Amino acid sequence: MAKKWYKILIAAVLSSLLIFSSLPSFAAASSSSKADQQLTSVKQGTGRSVLENADYFGDLPDNTPVSVDIVLKTNNEKKLQSYIERTVDPNSALYHRYLSVDQFKKGFGAPNATVKALTHYLKHYKISTKIYDNNLIVSANGTAGDFNKAFSVTIQKAKFRGRSFHAAKKGPKLPRFLASHVLAILGLTNYSELTPRAVKRPLKLTPNASGGPLNLDPQDLIKQYNVGPLYDQGANGKGQTIGIVTLADFNTEDAYSFWKQEGIDVKADRIHKILVDGGSDWNGYEETSLDVEQSGALAPQADVNVYIGPNTDAGFVNAFATAINENKAAQLSVSWGLSESAISAAVKDQTEDPAYAQAYNQLFEQAAAQGISMFASAGDAGAYDASRDMGTYNLAVDNPADSPYITAAGGTTLPWSYTTKTGVQLTVASERAWGWNYLYPYFDSLGLGTPEGWSNYYFVGGGGGFSQLFATPDYQKGVSGVNRFTAAQQWHPSSDFGSITPLADAKIISGRSSGRNMPDVSLNADPYTGYKVFLSDPNAPGSNSGFSTFGGTSVVSPQLAGLTALMNSNQKGRIGFWNSQIYRFAKQKSSPFHPLNTTGTENTNLYYTGTKGTIYNQSSGLGTINVASLASHFKSSFSR
Repeated sequence: MAKKWYKILIAAVLSSLLIFSSLPSFAAASSSSKADQQLTSVKQGTGRSVLENADYFGDLPDNTPVSVDIVLKTNNEKKLQSYIERTVDPNSALYHRYLSVDQFKKGFGAPNATVKALTHYLKHYKISTKIYDNNLIVSANGTAGDFNKAFSVTIQKAKFRGRSFHAAKKGPKLPRFLASHVLAILGLTNYSELTPRAVKRPLKLTPNASGGPLNLDPQDLIKQYNVGPLYDQGANGKGQTIGIVTLADFNTEDAYSFWKQEGIDVKADRIHKILVDGGSDWNGYEETSLDVEQSGALAPQADVNVYIGPNTDAGFVNAFATAINENKAAQLSVSWGLSESAISAAVKDQTEDPAYAQAYNQLFEQAAAQGISMFASAGDAGAYDASRDMGTYNLAVDNPADSPYITAAGGTTLPWSYTTKTGVQLTVASERAWGWNYLYPYFDSLGLGTPEGWSNYYFVGGGGGFSQLFATPDYQKGVSGVNRFTAAQQWHPSSDFGSITPLADAKIISGRSSGRNMPDVSLNADPYTGYKVFLSDPNAPGSNSGFSTFGGTSVVSPQLAGLTALMNSNQKGRIGFWNSQIYRFAKQKSSPFHPLNTTGTENTNLYYTGTKGTIYNQSSGLGTINVASLASHFKSSFSR
């Protein structure tokens, strides 16, 4: 019966090609219907390290509801990337001629014939579908039994790292005429390593006569990075919408309480929750609260749309897809992520399958084409991003900040000093790349210098390094410091990266590498020079409320979104994709960036440090921002 149905479907699809004759993949399919019916493997995005090492204990019952995303390939991706570059080039006739969602769909989404064939195929198996406006994401809902048949898989119950989930160990398959258009299928496993990037102080240090940790307000950021002139010019975020993509719910009243207690006059009823795929629970609510409070404080008259999806691969994709296809927010921030090594099929040999990352990257390309400025936290384990989610000590960076179409937000530490009760002197004399190596003497004095202590206290800092999934983008090429590095090596990893030992003395080394260099820019992110966040009890919103101090690059990403909304409210149009513009600005004599290029352990993200005389380094990117100057650079481009 199924074979007969395939023939009918193939005939219908091929007949439609009289209209869509420009699509070579379908044209080729007409030569042999048997070849088109041949089942072909499709990537499901989840790394084999999870699928192969999980313990399986029975099939998922056939009647279990399952949600899956089929991510289709972008049409004419190279043309899309060229278009993006021209929209942010003041010398191009396409400068700031951003696409609408419908224009993106027609020019770069999957062909309508492909989408129609796929939805008809799934309907045969009683699977319902929702097609996102960009023609790239088909969200499908059915039962485990339905998907087992449609994708020739067996969805099983599994456990990995103490967590229960469902997964299909053997990857999905589709008829070749469909498989050739599919980038990845997400959701056949609902295992997720995605974690928030907010960081609290692990040890309390009570201020004394010698100083102490900082508990900062938005006004401190405004002063530190020269934001004030924008407010003097009348900028306040009016007419703008900040978008927050997150995987945890939160109490909106906490944000209003924060702004009120900070004396910030904000627009009424400005927060709008958009629950994607039913939303999520409160696991990670601190992250969402932080994102909304910090971004909204800097652009007080902007709306804040919070896109809350479930903590699954499909939920994360759909949260981005919803925000980007709504196209209401000209600036989007995300503070959740995972290491490239967690995406990798095999950490041991450093090989990665880019299908998962590319599924997101396509959406970020769409955002850039529409003039949306996107920001993502670069991670909080310094150069060793995989130490958080994989427990390994290979050099690694964070996803989705590794996308060339997102501005990766790095971290710094502001000046502060303190003498502990045990007499250890802690001093940060000037703003530096965020790495907790300056706290090592204190940690050592507490007896934390053990393998367990190292993993919990010593590997904290601003994410940075080289992507193994994405090549060096053109906008980074030719910038001094890119693809070259100086490192202050303080640790020696084992041959399988499963453990690490400290070196007696740091070794200053240099070398070359390749790939997308991260981060792009940095602002203060150290929890010991962190920002206040107002929180209430997630189990009883509004009760047990008060201030806590947080850091992490998850603070920087929403701050950059808020600052962009502020700048956009004082511009003639959307600023758009930052990166192609800021690397050009950084090479100018009047650069709005302050490179942190001091070499040595006093300016390191636990590995990468500065290189004297360069514009860029992998510990802090282009450095910190003079926001008023950056706004002027963006604005001057409009007037050309």
